[in-house]
Amino acid sequence: MSNSIEELAGTDFLLVTGSNTTEAHPVISLRMKRAVKNGAKLVVVDPRKIELTKWATRHVQIKVGTDIPFYNAVANVIINEGLHDPEFVEHRTEGFEAFARHVQMYTPEYSAEICGITPAEIIDTAREFAAAAPKAAICYTLGITEHSCGSHNVQSLGNLGLLCGTLGVPNAGVNPLRGQNNVQGAGDAGCIPTDLPGYQKIERPGIREQFEKAWGEPLPKRRGITKITAMEQMIKGRVKAVYVMGENTIVSDPHANHAEHALRSVDFLVVQDIFLTETAQLADVVLPAAAFAESDGTFANSERRVQRVRPAVASPGEARQDVQILLSLFERMGKSQNMETAADVFNEMRSVTPIYGGISHERLEREGGIQWPCGDEDDPGTEYLHGDEFSTGFPGFFAPVDHIPPAEEPDEEYPWLLTTGRRRSTYHTGTQTGQASGFQLLVPHEMLEINPRDAGEMGLQDGDLLDVASRRGEVTVAARLTERSPRGLVFMSFAFPEFTRTNDVTSDAYDFITETPEFKACAVKISKSARRDEEFRQAQRRIRLAGEVKQPTELMPVNGHRNGRKVIT
Repeated sequence: MSNSIEELAGTDFLLVTGSNTTEAHPVISLRMKRAVKNGAKLVVVDPRKIELTKWATRHVQIKVGTDIPFYNAVANVIINEGLHDPEFVEHRTEGFEAFARHVQMYTPEYSAEICGITPAEIIDTAREFAAAAPKAAICYTLGITEHSCGSHNVQSLGNLGLLCGTLGVPNAGVNPLRGQNNVQGAGDAGCIPTDLPGYQKIERPGIREQFEKAWGEPLPKRRGITKITAMEQMIKGRVKAVYVMGENTIVSDPHANHAEHALRSVDFLVVQDIFLTETAQLADVVLPAAAFAESDGTFANSERRVQRVRPAVASPGEARQDVQILLSLFERMGKSQNMETAADVFNEMRSVTPIYGGISHERLEREGGIQWPCGDEDDPGTEYLHGDEFSTGFPGFFAPVDHIPPAEEPDEEYPWLLTTGRRRSTYHTGTQTGQASGFQLLVPHEMLEINPRDAGEMGLQDGDLLDVASRRGEVTVAARLTERSPRGLVFMSFAFPEFTRTNDVTSDAYDFITETPEFKACAVKISKSARRDEEFRQAQRRIRLAGEVKQPTELMPVNGHRNGRKVIT
């Protein structure tokens, strides 16, 4: 996030787009509700009638995959009506003239036709956003990024921030809300194929040499590959060994059958996790890991705040903390490290990572969370970015982007559009919430959310079993009739892989820059299932009971292509 979570409560205008905030980020949604209570206007741009729309001044219900024409048209109105911030544009940005020319074709009338809304919704949103600037905040999540043009979607939002000067000031900004706990921290630590810790590009002059000196090892001169590319390389036999840490790949990845085929193709698969997930069941070696409440170290949250984490309970069985497992592997591989604790690892990282330079475990113990960038021990941290200049050191650049429709749209054979996301009561792939019986009472199984009028035309009732098929696979799921889904659009989560592995059907398209999968749009066909309802329920109960006795600390037989599984402690 360019700004801070608490600042959202003090903004005058909130533009929330592609973010089911109350369900995916319930704590942050409380700040949004407080802002509305304090008099702020809230505009929610989302294809579905999500819960947050109850607090919204306006719900702009665009079609899936039409974000760019909408935001280009908002920019068109702001520029043509002279509502932008000319001083900010002149002194802090580049490329305005070319961008202004580019968005002229995206008139409210033209874009409204693409988006399936009215021109007035575009015009009113543009005027209100510009009137509130600079105290206008944009928040987005995976509904923006999980498209084949997701990087361009983000750029279209950045253009609005530059246009109205909402960057580098409090209660504003362009704010991505991170999808899972410590995703921000993982990126900070260099878990990105283009970056070393602190978002330092491996190809930038001097960066690689700095880390080679610190680590005493030569580093590759080129960036690594993404998981999407790695999957293809596994199938071709070019990637022969894979280490999966804290991810249920064959459930969370799109086109799940393809992901499973890739992992089955490698010579050696290691999975480090807290439960024996579907992915771990394919592994040659399972490393039982400690959960978050059993670990020592730090997390970094969406607002760049680094926080101390301490064990609240002891790890069960033979499970060990991630840092202990990794340091042990270094030792066994003949590359022992001069480190023993999470604090030692953190201190090494901060020594080569300028944005973390002033943060230490000791300081976090004294002061609580600190937001990076934090250059030295006297630096209090940074509440919001880009104050006097952009953190890159360069002016903000307007990026003209064009509408790119989803890679797969409905047609005669596959007439429905499926979009996927999360529910508050189930977490991601169900690895954690699927083990708790209380969650099963709230959401006992997967549901296909479908508009009641569409369901009526098909003769469907709540709970009917449906077969949902795409060009990649098919799943069985119970129907749920709800006005949250507009006509022609259906919705599922992916927290019940034991019977409804949603990602068997999702698209294999991905963003052409970041290679982020297009989870938010794929064409499907829907029919009543031949399965009987009681068979469905009994199968789910059997799977649940079987899942409750599986623990990664036990030596278990393997069903499938592996000869055996070892648990290393």
